[in-house]
Amino acid sequence: MQIHDFSKENSILNSFIAEMRNVNVQKDPMRFRRNIERTGEILGYELSKVLDYETKAITTPLGTCPSNLLSNDIVLCSVLRAGVPLHNGLLNYFDQSENAFISAYRHHKAHPESFEIIVEYLACPDLNNKTLILADPMLATGQSMVATFEALKPFGTPKEVHLVSVIGAKEGVDYVSKHFPKNTHLWIAAIDSQLNSHGYIVPGLGDAGDLAFGQKLQN
Repeated sequence: MQIHDFSKENSILNSFIAEMRNVNVQKDPMRFRRNIERTGEILGYELSKVLDYETKAITTPLGTCPSNLLSNDIVLCSVLRAGVPLHNGLLNYFDQSENAFISAYRHHKAHPESFEIIVEYLACPDLNNKTLILADPMLATGQSMVATFEALKPFGTPKEVHLVSVIGAKEGVDYVSKHFPKNTHLWIAAIDSQLNSHGYIVPGLGDAGDLAFGQKLQN
């Protein structure tokens, strides 16, 4: 897997991540969602540099101009519900893409430290020979990302796979590296060092879904 970790370089993206982490700024859910969306836009722009292009003649009022235009058939898939703002950011740039949505969540068992990933809702177009962009803001254990990819397999084999996350843990990055095709790309704004006993990223930012959309009923 090719890992593109943008915390290793200085850019305005650092400011958006800092605001998402900040407990005081987190009190504004609209700004939290917008920062995830802007992160999706930046990561989408960087991702676009490795896609395929073809030259087409564009007619202007005064003549023609050759332009290198994106030629990939893209499917954007986000993991509900935290993935919605990230999906919107990517869709702002890949606006001609097809879209897929999947519900994958943690179902906790007897102990808070123990959980399984449940996939319930799934809507997806044909994936054969497409460029699949799989978006989930928090790459913690990596189990949700892998479960999502497994659930998508009946819809076809994509030509290439790109994973997009805001913040991940090293453990989660290592896990998806083992379970995705070797030519998969991971585009991520920051990688933190560890998970706590409940499987949350430390220092992380908390529960992205709750911060974006409000607290949910516990399973």
